[in-house]
Amino acid sequence: MQNLVNWFVAHLGVTAGKKLTIFIISMIPILELRGGLLAASPAFLNVPILEAIPICVIGNLIPVPFILLFITPVFSKLKQTKRLRPVVEKLEKKAMDKSDRVQKYEFWGLVLFVGIPLPGTGAWTGSLIASLLDIPFKKAFTAVVIGICLATVIMSVVSYGLLGVLFGGVG
Repeated sequence: MQNLVNWFVAHLGVTAGKKLTIFIISMIPILELRGGLLAASPAFLNVPILEAIPICVIGNLIPVPFILLFITPVFSKLKQTKRLRPVVEKLEKKAMDKSDRVQKYEFWGLVLFVGIPLPGTGAWTGSLIASLLDIPFKKAFTAVVIGICLATVIMSVVSYGLLGVLFGGVG
């Protein structure tokens, strides 16, 4: 993830500005809020924490309702094409391979899946899993929002606490 963050900071940070850069990073799958807060940290762009948090949360949250509401019908349409069917099926399989805890604990499983910053977890994948499991929108959206809040706390401590100490920045 650090290499991706480095790339975006190097290519967007100068031309797009610090805040727009962390907003864009927070919307991108794989990086999401974790990458946004890491990029905002004293180790990279040194955006004050109280400015970075709402930018990263909003950036990470924007794709969620679209994924929850539209990914299943979009995937159904894409699976009708010979060329895209294998790609969609691979994405679905990859998401469903990670869905066991979400299936078992549903709401709280989804909260933890989105909130604990491990590779392959986050709001994008959590929303995809919720959609594929037919979890009702309101329940799934609420769980994802709580998960994003949990990820915000964890990544703020890592990005601004640990990295702040190492790089001498002020949050």
